[in-house]
Amino acid sequence: MTTKLNQANLPAIANRAAVPQYDRGALRAGILHFGVGNFHRAHQAVYLDDLFNAGGSLDWAIVGAGVRPADEDMRQKLKVQDWLTTVVEQEADLSRARVTGAMVDYIKPGDIEATLEMLANPAIRIVSLTITEGGYYIDPASQQFDPTHPDIVADAYNIAAPRTAFGLILGGLMRRRDAGVDPFTVMSCDNIPGNGHVTQNAVAGLAALIDPLLAAWVHEHVAFPNSMVDRITPATSAREREMLEKDFGIEDNWPVFCEAFKQWVLEDHFPSGRPALERVGVQFVPDVAPFELMKIRILNGGHATIAYPAALMDIHFVHEAMEEPLVRRFLEKVEREEIIPIVPPVPDTSLDEYYELIDRRFSNPKIGDTITRLCLDGSNRQPKFILPSAADRLAAGQGVTGLALVSALWCRYCYGETDSGTPIAPNDPSWDRLTAAAKKAKADPQAWLAMGDIFGPLARNPAYVAAFSHALTTLWEVGTRETLIRYLEDRL
Repeated sequence: MTTKLNQANLPAIANRAAVPQYDRGALRAGILHFGVGNFHRAHQAVYLDDLFNAGGSLDWAIVGAGVRPADEDMRQKLKVQDWLTTVVEQEADLSRARVTGAMVDYIKPGDIEATLEMLANPAIRIVSLTITEGGYYIDPASQQFDPTHPDIVADAYNIAAPRTAFGLILGGLMRRRDAGVDPFTVMSCDNIPGNGHVTQNAVAGLAALIDPLLAAWVHEHVAFPNSMVDRITPATSAREREMLEKDFGIEDNWPVFCEAFKQWVLEDHFPSGRPALERVGVQFVPDVAPFELMKIRILNGGHATIAYPAALMDIHFVHEAMEEPLVRRFLEKVEREEIIPIVPPVPDTSLDEYYELIDRRFSNPKIGDTITRLCLDGSNRQPKFILPSAADRLAAGQGVTGLALVSALWCRYCYGETDSGTPIAPNDPSWDRLTAAAKKAKADPQAWLAMGDIFGPLARNPAYVAAFSHALTTLWEVGTRETLIRYLEDRL
């Protein structure tokens, strides 16, 4: 017999899963969060739930917000279960469930006035974001904020009725400034190098289109701490819902399955206050950059490294990719020979041990993370996770055979079919453009590099062009499996 997740049923669920030990009725909103997806509910919301269970800080509960019409589906599914979420942590020898209760409300997406009103509320002292790497209006090649994007231009023209997260944040800040209320801290939790700086550039960049004095005020008065966040959290499907009902007897409209490991490194820059997250494992540091670069290059870069060869070999799950010797050895060779050697030292951290941890996490058979998810949005992820490593190596006079092959595999994937001829469904906001370029690149590899907004100066570097062109040509001549063998045997 299963039990529907809601506040009234928590006593019945308590013998199957951990439930909040605090009085949810005593919670008060202190954080507004844009992007209530799986990662947020498996990460930030879990840390806050841990903190509330530890006693105190009950004035830091979460109010959700969104800007996409699709966000309404998540809102409705969470609303009927009183904003509760079941989080299932899974390892090879472990499966445990908990119900988190850190969220107390979720503003209807598209209700601009309600969102601005909440942002102007003095109780809201932090605004956090998980809106994905592609949601920051960053030019892929320059990695700078793009003030010419039509969404940004529209918000600048009518900041009284903004449509983007950054327009809403700026609108809320303007209301607080005009009312003499201290600004909230803006905290990005997305996997972007210097995510705090990137967020500041977006908010201040939009402000500059409206009034240079407003932009200067944002720079002077609003805090944007950088952070590094980590927890492998796959998408929820019918598979996860059925597993939750079968293994724990809980009916949850949108449960989250994730690994047991989680990490949050955060710069301690919160002028309006913050929850005492250090009590529950958050690491506060003066500079998050070394931790962030390590994670983005080694973990996120590692995901990109295994994603495309696995997809081209018709492998479905990430742990299955790690069970394929060619993919696992490819990952290790690229990491140990090309990525790790150019990652700067990280305080109190062994990069080799960090990679070994990554290897174990990728190999977790319980997670059910899909190769399709790792392949998603390569046009935004390659310029952040792979191409910077290649640029750094070339600047140091070092080779990029493996990293160029990673990008060539991405190009081959965007052709739209696997080595067996199985069609690949569109998996990028720019899929039509990428597919057209990949088809041209089959005969002329430089047609792929011609996307200057993605490759930037790398497209003009003779060493990179030669390595990429040879890798892509080899993929078309002999296929993914044989190309990996040649690379592993130093014959590529």
